[in-house]
Amino acid sequence: MKAIRSHEVGGPETLKLDEIDTPAPGKGEVLVAVKACAINYPDTLIIRDLYQFKPPRPFAPGGELAGVVEAVGEGVENYKIGDRVLAGIGNGGLAEKVIVPAGRMFPVPNGVPFEKAASLLMTYGTTIHGLKDRGHIKAGDTVLVLGAAGGVGLSAVELAKAFGARVIAAVSSEAKGEVAKKAGADDVVIYPREEMDKAASKELASKFKAACGPEGANIVYDIVGGQYSEPALRSIAWEGRFLVVGFPAGIAKMPLNLTLLKSCDICGVFWGAFTAREPARYVEQVKELFALMKDGKIDPLVSETFPLERAGDAIAKLENREAVGKLVVTID
Repeated sequence: MKAIRSHEVGGPETLKLDEIDTPAPGKGEVLVAVKACAINYPDTLIIRDLYQFKPPRPFAPGGELAGVVEAVGEGVENYKIGDRVLAGIGNGGLAEKVIVPAGRMFPVPNGVPFEKAASLLMTYGTTIHGLKDRGHIKAGDTVLVLGAAGGVGLSAVELAKAFGARVIAAVSSEAKGEVAKKAGADDVVIYPREEMDKAASKELASKFKAACGPEGANIVYDIVGGQYSEPALRSIAWEGRFLVVGFPAGIAKMPLNLTLLKSCDICGVFWGAFTAREPARYVEQVKELFALMKDGKIDPLVSETFPLERAGDAIAKLENREAVGKLVVTID
């Protein structure tokens, strides 16, 4: 079978298409024929040894996949050959076949395409955990989403609207703003891609405040980080929740006096650790996501698909902040 693997520390250009042996499932494991593997921000980090987890090389990136059960190991009773499944596995998904612990899988409902199923767990899973468990979202809240046109950002727009919030989408271009509006955003703020000086940062904070309204943002959902975090924090409401989700623009240095002045919280959203520490709640949230999908309240936007041999191109596009919605590698 074929797999895209990392043999050395580096960017997407270092990945190689390898021919390797098909693994056999052990006790409690399932062999899945991968049909779709979504690309996520951790894929850009893990190949550079910048992620929290560093698997031994060579390894295939790709932590979010959907496919068909091809073989089951001893003791697996909930799945059978031919079942449509999705799974979050950390890495290994950019391969024609992969071993998955049965406890990390979920059945894919009939009618849900593999590409959309593969785009659900990490983005919408991160966001439902972030908004509900860390942000304590409630109907009537104002939510400011940074990076609102990416996969995680669009999930935040859709889920915040599904939970009854008003959503301000912050994006880097008019075109991305239109994507966010189509997903349900109530208003859009365009931020610059170039480096901001103090005056430009202050101007952006004013734009955020104007869009959020006089009370400010009850929740800031920060997927971007860097120079955009402080202006967003300045627009937060009294006792607001600033959710740290990702930092492709860099790790922000925040003036902590603002947390005192606004009596607000800065909260980390580490979805991967949450799924391991609280598996029962994780399962319930995935069920809720499928219910929301069935009701038409969320619909993952797959903007582009790539064949397995071009998986590196997909990772590079995401790394360069050029992606809108989800990029998915499909395997026939």
